[in-house]
Amino acid sequence: MRRLKYYLLALMLIGTGISLIAQTTQNVLNKEAAYELIKRILPAYAHKFEVAYVPKENDSDVFELESKAGKIVLRGNNGVAVASALNYWLKNYAHCEITWNGTNLNIPKPFPMVSKKIRKVTPYEYRHYFNYCTFNYTATWWDWERWQWEIDFMALNGVNMPLALTGQNSIWDKVYRSMGFNDKDMDAFFSGPAYTNWFWMGNLDAWGGPMSKNFMAKQEALQKKILARERALGMTPILPSFTGHVPPSFKDKFPDIKVNTQQWGINVSPAYVLNPETPMFKEIGRKFLTALINTFGTDHLYSADTFNEMTPVSNDSTYLNGMAKKIYESMAAVDTQAVWIMQGWMFLDRPNFWQPTQMKALFSAVPQDKLIVLDLNSELNPVWSRTDAFYGEKWIWCMLHNFGGRLSMFGDMSRIGNDPAAALKNDQRGKMSGIGLTMEGIEQNPAIYSLMLEHIWNDKPIDLDNWLKGYAQRRYGKRNSNAEKAWEVLKNTVYSHQPWWGTNTIITGRPTFDAATVWTYTAIPYSSKELMKAWSYLLTASDELKSSDGFQYDLVDVTRQVLANYANVLQQDFASSYKQKDMATFNKKSAQFLELIDDIDQLLGTRSDFLLGKWINNAKALGDNPAEKKLFERNARDLITLWLDKDCNIHEYACKEWAGMMKGFYKPRWQQFFDEVRLQASAGKEIDQIKFENTIKDWEWKWVNANEAYTDKPTGNPVTVAKALYAKYNHKMNNAFPTVYTNTK
Repeated sequence: MRRLKYYLLALMLIGTGISLIAQTTQNVLNKEAAYELIKRILPAYAHKFEVAYVPKENDSDVFELESKAGKIVLRGNNGVAVASALNYWLKNYAHCEITWNGTNLNIPKPFPMVSKKIRKVTPYEYRHYFNYCTFNYTATWWDWERWQWEIDFMALNGVNMPLALTGQNSIWDKVYRSMGFNDKDMDAFFSGPAYTNWFWMGNLDAWGGPMSKNFMAKQEALQKKILARERALGMTPILPSFTGHVPPSFKDKFPDIKVNTQQWGINVSPAYVLNPETPMFKEIGRKFLTALINTFGTDHLYSADTFNEMTPVSNDSTYLNGMAKKIYESMAAVDTQAVWIMQGWMFLDRPNFWQPTQMKALFSAVPQDKLIVLDLNSELNPVWSRTDAFYGEKWIWCMLHNFGGRLSMFGDMSRIGNDPAAALKNDQRGKMSGIGLTMEGIEQNPAIYSLMLEHIWNDKPIDLDNWLKGYAQRRYGKRNSNAEKAWEVLKNTVYSHQPWWGTNTIITGRPTFDAATVWTYTAIPYSSKELMKAWSYLLTASDELKSSDGFQYDLVDVTRQVLANYANVLQQDFASSYKQKDMATFNKKSAQFLELIDDIDQLLGTRSDFLLGKWINNAKALGDNPAEKKLFERNARDLITLWLDKDCNIHEYACKEWAGMMKGFYKPRWQQFFDEVRLQASAGKEIDQIKFENTIKDWEWKWVNANEAYTDKPTGNPVTVAKALYAKYNHKMNNAFPTVYTNTK
């Protein structure tokens, strides 16, 4: 009877183009997939583990672990739960930690056993992961090996709802070519690989392109592997859906059909969005989702963000309701179980537009419980608390934290450790259904993300002091009192605040005498002199911890942060000297500034985490021919510098403190600024900042289009370099940094 039931289900799903695998793996345990994960994480110890099934508890995911007959039994209702059980054992019994920036998997001897059975039930139905922007600011050039690592990382940390956007260009291509659009039309539509997420969100067309059919085919194949692995582990990936975005030539091919233009907040050409009132909107939406499901299967979760960082053409509630209704109906026409996952960023980004009337009109267009809103920046600017928990819709508490993959150390550990659990217990929480990580860029500030992920199997605030001691032990492989003292300082300095855009060093900004510049925010909301104590403590601990991967990263990162802060002081010193017409001191301080950039570059070059060459070479590796490799390199260089062309108003958004960037981009730019200052001063003139910027933009654009090589291999010993820099700069910085800091938090 059961076999007949599944046979009939298979026939039904084949008829709709929906993958049977995508439908049936979410609430069962794929033991083989779970055990393969264990073998990838601990190949030498995999035989020490057994995998077993345990049913959900009150429809909530659950895991157990215990020792039996000399082995660790990991139980879960799916692969994510089993992986979470493994991670619990790694953290609490083996005292190990896995992060992007340093991993400790030194299993102690004797092999740690579990004294009594552990059982954990997650309080969250959904555990979301990724932001659209992550797919470009970090993951643009990922191959399958890197994706496999990230999927394992998600599973270990209990993530079950990843955004899955890779490869969708092939779907757009199939749909619009079926409607008669040709190569020229699609080349004017598709962006380059480093700008796909803004294309997917309907913000821009064509920039960084063209995108080759072969590249689209490779990305489609990669997405199939990503989805197969995520589903095998019990995840429910979120796929894209149609939002009305059409090629620019649509208005010419279909002149009688109304198309709206939407202008993003930066200087790009407007994107074109099909009016929801036209029947073709639903028709194309149906085509898109049918092709998507036939290609990738489905788990019934779909992302759609028509108004991301753009103001709709009308605030009329009827228009907004109609737009939302058409978007959802185009999903439901193909998949009756469709659930719309909506980014709540627009409600934060355009609060004056999205008043209660407009928000309710949008929400009411979707059937009850068929919409889930991501409160994208809950840790800093929660929308749920000022909208009656999104007026009764399901929603997810999310930590955004990072914009553009910036590398400065920042984040409010106190709030992150407390606020998700506080929201979960809040009587006004409404239909809070999960938590998530929605960072624009990853591979930075690993402690912040480890802390946030601690909530997934926990419904109580985190005891931060105890957690930090455990984190330092797990990360470095042993207890060390100086390392613990360093983390106490970090908690009270860099990790005591969450500035909106983080804190940046003036080095990464376009040269100026101003203390800050476009997208480079240099205000430091803590004592830099106090932060130096963390540096000193880590160096004291280095003789014992120097072989630890995580320790090396943290030492480099703290050293980088202290020196980056010092650069801001030096910049204001030479700015002051210039204003006082003291060119001798100006020359001395500007030379020290350039020397500091060289020193930071050397420091960052000791770790692969901080290498420009890795980013560029990974981009080129995806190209199939010299022309494509050159295009991809230009994409890689452009995104992290000018962003678009030389007149783009969000240049320097990513603020990349990388080896190669320091000496290859930032230093030559500052050198040209200093040369121009001296040239004008010798003629008795002040520098013309506007003229300089117009000139330097041309140089920046040449750099974007250049192809000089940068290494993707680290050189030098991070501990040795950090010690040398401490000896060189400690006294200088102690005298330069203010003794007293007034906390204005």
